[in-house]
Amino acid sequence: MVRRIRAALVASLVACTLTVTAATPSSASHRGGPPGPVGDERAPRLTLPAPTGPYPVGTTDLHLVDRSRSDPWTAVPTHRELMVSVWYPARDVGRFPRAPHMAPGAAAHFGGVDGAASALYGIPAGRVDFAATRTAGHLGAPVARHRRPFPVVLYSPGAGDPRTWATTLVQDLASRGYVVVTVDHTHETSEVEFPGGRVVTGMLARLSQEAQQPDDFQRLAATVFDTRLADTRFVLDRLAALGGGTNPDAQGRALPAGLAGALDLRRTGMVGISAGGLTALQAMHDEPRIRAAADLGGTIESPLVPDPIGLWPVARQGLDRPFMLVGDPGADHHRTPSWRMVWDNSTGWRVDLHLAGARGEDSYKDTVPLLPQIARQLDLPDSFVTGVIGDVDPHRAVRSEETFVAAFFDRWLRDRDGHLLDGPSRCLPDVVFVP
Repeated sequence: MVRRIRAALVASLVACTLTVTAATPSSASHRGGPPGPVGDERAPRLTLPAPTGPYPVGTTDLHLVDRSRSDPWTAVPTHRELMVSVWYPARDVGRFPRAPHMAPGAAAHFGGVDGAASALYGIPAGRVDFAATRTAGHLGAPVARHRRPFPVVLYSPGAGDPRTWATTLVQDLASRGYVVVTVDHTHETSEVEFPGGRVVTGMLARLSQEAQQPDDFQRLAATVFDTRLADTRFVLDRLAALGGGTNPDAQGRALPAGLAGALDLRRTGMVGISAGGLTALQAMHDEPRIRAAADLGGTIESPLVPDPIGLWPVARQGLDRPFMLVGDPGADHHRTPSWRMVWDNSTGWRVDLHLAGARGEDSYKDTVPLLPQIARQLDLPDSFVTGVIGDVDPHRAVRSEETFVAAFFDRWLRDRDGHLLDGPSRCLPDVVFVP
């Protein structure tokens, strides 16, 4: 079912990038309630893999309002507002509670009858309480002591995916000494929960259904990515303000101790999955503040125009800074036209790799550790898992992804080259390098 939904979406919007909109309901704002399985002892109890780095992890949410920009998705003019999460190396975490995987209202929608969990991943609606899963991040814990500020990595999710759907990777990077900032692209993301419990759901499904002509789809796709890029610039601006001593939270909520001095924005990278991967590459192309970018499964073309480089300048013009492409056995810079273009037109260092047995971008999300647990506890067939994440071994896949993503940013943001990305090695036995 997932493949059919995504195939239909590719035909109607952007190949391999807008991969979740067909399941996302029209934009709405409401107060979130608890998801169905709360209090149900039969509901799956899920765990995320523990981070591998030396630091405990802290996390905090920020509500950001861009008063210089109107939200392009709303009929009534409003300022653009975002929710972001900041994950960071922490200390003294025992006094601070662990954060939920998703906020209650967002979890209720994500796991409910209208949510992406059911429509995209086949997870039975109302059977999983994603808010009950705890992360490794301790809410509001003080930042770890440090001799110099930590490098910063932005994370952009796939179209329609919430910013929480790669928490495994994000919290692992934080445990290794990075400040990781995850961004929800409001009205495109399946759901965003704002302070006070207000939940805003996505509108791309309705807009893609209303778009009947190729020009309509192109305008919609352009709005998606123009907005994503503007969101990225705005987040970078607000992080700079934070580093300068300003609290960027719209409500002025207290920040974790030491956070303002913890960000080294001179060492900023970006990683994204699917549409977020394209966002990372294009943002680095446009934005000199980003020094390295990793694209996990995001191609850079539209099937609706004869010239696949007509929409995304990064493919035509290439990149002059390091980037990493992470695909699957059927997607690499030889087989995927847009990746071949950006590869050939770039002067920066680059690497192309994938997990053996991967099945698209879902092999790099929280689907990998969570779907096998859901399948076991709900007695679902093996195909429930392999149809989404492929034939990867979940534990090995998670650890491999954490290792090569960290190795990439260690090399280009910290000048620590462990040579793991030079080619095949015993340290990454499940990773295929594409020469």
